[in-house]
Amino acid sequence: MYTHSFMQAAATATDLHHAGLLAVGEQCTIHPSSVFWPQDMTGKLRPIVLGDRVVIGAGAVVHGGVRLGSDARIGHRAIVGEPEYGYAVRNVYVGAAAETVIGSGVVLRAGAVLYAGVTVGDDSTLGHHVLLRTGVTVGSSSQLAANLTVERGARIGSGVRCSPGSHITADTVIADRVFLGAGVRTVNDKELIWRDPAHEQPLRPPHFEYGCRVGSGVVVMAGITVGARALVGAGAVVTRNVAPDAVVYGVPARTAATR
Repeated sequence: MYTHSFMQAAATATDLHHAGLLAVGEQCTIHPSSVFWPQDMTGKLRPIVLGDRVVIGAGAVVHGGVRLGSDARIGHRAIVGEPEYGYAVRNVYVGAAAETVIGSGVVLRAGAVLYAGVTVGDDSTLGHHVLLRTGVTVGSSSQLAANLTVERGARIGSGVRCSPGSHITADTVIADRVFLGAGVRTVNDKELIWRDPAHEQPLRPPHFEYGCRVGSGVVVMAGITVGARALVGAGAVVTRNVAPDAVVYGVPARTAATR
């Protein structure tokens, strides 16, 4: 219904609703400065769906393929469903949209950025300036604090707490009920070879098992598993697997009995 040249500019909610590209539930609140952009960089149009009582703040941008559950709140200047474009993690992205599902009761605070293909479960909260890259999944009732970066394909479970300023590398797995302190750094590449297909090795993301706790400032190296209910002390550098229920600390991290 819209021409390609028209869709190069963002459309208003009223325009898209009349065109069948925006479905709006009951009692939604949409700030007049928010932007709906259903066309991706390949020219494909995808509808946007808002559940009942959704709130969208000033300057927020919602892309095609986004589905917001009932009572979701999108903060000022948040971006939801951004298509990935350019080179990243050994792939070239063409700016294609994908289904982006934000569950009921989810809160995205001001400045959060969620790329296309992200899924966030019911009642989770994402803090100011959280960045979720393409294909990230977050379970229900999780809290991701401000200035957290989660790279492509990472999987975060339910009831997870991630404190501010941490970096979760691509394809990391964080199971249910995990607690990560502030400024945690994860690594998924042992070779540090970039854009050299003849020598690049498969990425080896870390894995955080059920209920483990990782203190602030910890570095977790590539391929490491932190076992269920384990505790990693603040400032540790984890270079080997941590057994379930173990307590480790130091550089490199060791249990008290082996230091």
